[in-house]
Amino acid sequence: MKKLTTLFSVVFLVLFASSCKNEKSLQSYLVDTSGKEGFFTGDLPVGSMLTAKADVSEEVKETMKSIKKINVAFLKKTEDNTAAYETEKATLKNIFTNKDYKSLGAVKAKGMNVKVYYTGNTDSLDEVIAFGYSPELGVGVARLLGDNMNPSKVIEMLNSVKMDEDNIKNFGKIFTGK
Repeated sequence: MKKLTTLFSVVFLVLFASSCKNEKSLQSYLVDTSGKEGFFTGDLPVGSMLTAKADVSEEVKETMKSIKKINVAFLKKTEDNTAAYETEKATLKNIFTNKDYKSLGAVKAKGMNVKVYYTGNTDSLDEVIAFGYSPELGVGVARLLGDNMNPSKVIEMLNSVKMDEDNIKNFGKIFTGK
Protein backbone atom coordinates (compact mmCIF):
# COMPACT_ATOMS: atom_id res chain seq x y z
CA MET A 1 0.00 0.00 0.00
CA LYS A 2 2.87 2.34 0.79
CA LYS A 3 4.39 1.73 -2.66
CA LEU A 4 1.07 2.49 -4.32
CA THR A 5 0.76 5.77 -2.39
CA THR A 6 4.32 6.72 -3.31
CA LEU A 7 3.68 5.87 -6.96
CA PHE A 8 0.52 8.02 -7.07
CA SER A 9 2.35 10.88 -5.36
CA VAL A 10 5.15 10.78 -7.92
CA VAL A 11 2.70 10.62 -10.83
CA PHE A 12 0.72 13.54 -9.37
CA LEU A 13 3.86 15.65 -8.95
CA VAL A 14 5.00 14.93 -12.50
CA LEU A 15 1.59 15.80 -13.94
CA PHE A 16 1.34 18.92 -11.78
CA ALA A 17 4.82 20.15 -12.75
CA SER A 18 4.29 19.47 -16.45
CA SER A 19 0.93 21.25 -16.52
CA CYS A 20 2.34 24.49 -15.11
CA LYS A 21 3.10 26.96 -17.85
CA ASN A 22 5.88 29.47 -17.53
CA GLU A 23 4.29 31.85 -20.02
CA LYS A 24 4.23 35.49 -19.11
CA SER A 25 1.00 37.34 -19.72
CA LEU A 26 0.66 40.95 -20.79
CA GLN A 27 -1.05 41.71 -17.48
CA SER A 28 1.87 40.31 -15.45
CA TYR A 29 4.32 42.19 -17.70
CA LEU A 30 2.53 45.48 -17.02
CA VAL A 31 2.53 44.79 -13.28
CA ASP A 32 6.21 43.79 -13.30
CA THR A 33 7.31 46.95 -15.13
CA SER A 34 5.44 49.26 -12.77
CA GLY A 35 8.10 50.98 -10.70
CA LYS A 36 10.92 49.24 -12.56
CA GLU A 37 13.92 51.49 -13.16
CA GLY A 38 13.91 53.23 -16.53
CA PHE A 39 10.26 52.49 -17.29
CA PHE A 40 7.46 54.96 -17.78
CA THR A 41 4.23 53.24 -16.79
CA GLY A 42 0.70 54.26 -16.09
CA ASP A 43 -2.99 53.53 -16.22
CA LEU A 44 -5.10 56.20 -17.85
CA PRO A 45 -8.84 56.25 -17.26
CA VAL A 46 -10.40 57.16 -20.59
CA GLY A 47 -13.20 59.07 -18.92
CA SER A 48 -10.71 61.69 -17.78
CA MET A 49 -9.59 62.21 -21.38
CA LEU A 50 -13.14 62.82 -22.60
CA THR A 51 -14.27 66.35 -21.90
CA ALA A 52 -17.34 68.27 -22.96
CA LYS A 53 -15.07 70.62 -24.92
CA ALA A 54 -13.42 67.78 -26.86
CA ASP A 55 -13.45 68.54 -30.58
CA VAL A 56 -14.58 65.07 -31.68
CA SER A 57 -17.76 63.60 -33.12
CA GLU A 58 -20.49 62.02 -31.02
CA GLU A 59 -19.54 58.60 -32.47
CA VAL A 60 -15.97 59.02 -31.19
CA LYS A 61 -17.32 60.01 -27.78
CA GLU A 62 -19.51 56.87 -27.73
CA THR A 63 -16.51 54.73 -28.67
CA MET A 64 -14.46 56.28 -25.88
CA LYS A 65 -17.20 55.34 -23.44
CA SER A 66 -16.76 51.66 -24.39
CA ILE A 67 -13.09 51.85 -23.32
CA LYS A 68 -12.46 51.42 -19.60
CA LYS A 69 -8.81 52.39 -19.38
CA ILE A 70 -5.46 52.45 -21.12
CA ASN A 71 -2.35 50.73 -19.69
CA VAL A 72 1.03 51.94 -20.88
CA ALA A 73 4.60 50.73 -20.27
CA PHE A 74 7.58 52.20 -22.09
CA LEU A 75 11.35 51.83 -21.75
CA LYS A 76 13.24 54.73 -23.30
CA LYS A 77 16.35 53.60 -25.18
CA THR A 78 19.64 55.03 -23.92
CA GLU A 79 23.29 54.16 -24.50
CA ASP A 80 23.38 52.50 -21.07
CA ASN A 81 20.40 50.18 -21.43
CA THR A 82 20.89 48.38 -24.74
CA ALA A 83 20.75 44.97 -23.05
CA ALA A 84 17.57 45.89 -21.15
CA TYR A 85 16.00 47.19 -24.37
CA GLU A 86 16.73 43.91 -26.18
CA THR A 87 15.46 41.85 -23.23
CA GLU A 88 12.19 43.78 -22.96
CA LYS A 89 11.64 43.64 -26.73
CA ALA A 90 12.17 39.87 -26.72
CA THR A 91 9.89 39.44 -23.70
CA LEU A 92 7.05 41.34 -25.38
CA LYS A 93 7.53 39.51 -28.68
CA ASN A 94 7.27 36.24 -26.76
CA ILE A 95 4.07 37.34 -25.01
CA PHE A 96 2.44 38.05 -28.37
CA THR A 97 3.16 34.55 -29.67
CA ASN A 98 0.27 33.46 -27.43
CA LYS A 99 -2.66 32.44 -29.66
CA ASP A 100 -5.05 34.61 -27.61
CA TYR A 101 -3.54 37.70 -29.24
CA LYS A 102 -4.73 38.09 -32.83
CA SER A 103 -2.88 40.40 -35.19
CA LEU A 104 -4.62 43.47 -36.57
CA GLY A 105 -1.61 44.63 -38.54
CA ALA A 106 1.87 46.07 -38.46
CA VAL A 107 3.44 49.35 -39.50
CA LYS A 108 7.05 50.36 -40.04
CA ALA A 109 7.70 54.08 -40.20
CA LYS A 110 10.68 56.28 -39.42
CA GLY A 111 12.60 53.40 -37.81
CA MET A 112 9.67 52.46 -35.56
CA ASN A 113 8.04 49.04 -35.74
CA VAL A 114 4.47 48.89 -34.42
CA LYS A 115 2.32 45.79 -34.23
CA VAL A 116 -1.34 45.92 -33.24
CA TYR A 117 -3.13 42.98 -31.62
CA TYR A 118 -6.57 42.36 -30.19
CA THR A 119 -8.44 39.89 -28.03
CA GLY A 120 -12.11 39.05 -28.32
CA ASN A 121 -14.22 38.63 -31.42
CA THR A 122 -13.64 40.57 -34.62
CA ASP A 123 -16.92 42.45 -34.16
CA SER A 124 -16.62 42.95 -30.38
CA LEU A 125 -13.13 43.55 -29.01
CA ASP A 126 -12.12 43.17 -25.37
CA GLU A 127 -8.72 44.80 -25.72
CA VAL A 128 -6.55 46.41 -28.38
CA ILE A 129 -2.79 46.33 -27.88
CA ALA A 130 -0.11 48.35 -29.67
CA PHE A 131 3.43 47.03 -29.27
CA GLY A 132 6.22 49.18 -30.66
CA TYR A 133 9.98 49.34 -30.67
CA SER A 134 12.76 51.37 -32.19
CA PRO A 135 16.52 51.16 -31.61
CA GLU A 136 16.53 54.96 -31.29
CA LEU A 137 13.43 55.52 -29.13
CA GLY A 138 12.86 52.39 -27.05
CA VAL A 139 10.26 49.70 -26.57
CA GLY A 140 6.74 49.87 -25.22
CA VAL A 141 3.21 48.62 -25.15
CA ALA A 142 -0.18 50.31 -24.80
CA ARG A 143 -3.37 48.40 -24.09
CA LEU A 144 -6.95 49.66 -24.46
CA LEU A 145 -9.30 47.69 -22.19
CA GLY A 146 -13.01 47.83 -22.82
CA ASP A 147 -16.28 46.05 -23.30
CA ASN A 148 -17.58 45.13 -26.73
CA MET A 149 -15.49 47.72 -28.55
CA ASN A 150 -16.38 48.13 -32.21
CA PRO A 151 -13.14 47.73 -34.24
CA SER A 152 -14.05 50.22 -36.97
CA LYS A 153 -15.12 52.79 -34.39
CA VAL A 154 -11.88 52.29 -32.43
CA ILE A 155 -9.86 52.86 -35.60
CA GLU A 156 -11.92 55.99 -36.36
CA MET A 157 -11.29 57.23 -32.82
CA LEU A 158 -7.54 56.59 -33.06
CA ASN A 159 -7.42 58.40 -36.39
CA SER A 160 -9.14 61.43 -34.82
CA VAL A 161 -6.38 61.81 -32.21
CA LYS A 162 -4.10 64.69 -33.16
CA MET A 163 -0.54 64.02 -32.02
CA ASP A 164 1.47 67.21 -32.38
CA GLU A 165 4.60 68.11 -30.43
CA ASP A 166 2.64 69.76 -27.58
CA ASN A 167 0.38 66.71 -27.15
CA ILE A 168 3.39 64.38 -27.02
CA LYS A 169 5.06 66.58 -24.38
CA ASN A 170 1.86 66.67 -22.32
CA PHE A 171 1.49 62.89 -22.63
CA GLY A 172 5.07 62.48 -21.39
CA LYS A 173 4.32 64.66 -18.35
CA ILE A 174 1.79 62.10 -17.19
CA PHE A 175 4.60 59.61 -16.64
CA THR A 176 7.50 61.85 -15.68
CA GLY A 177 5.67 64.36 -13.55
CA LYS A 178 7.69 67.16 -15.20
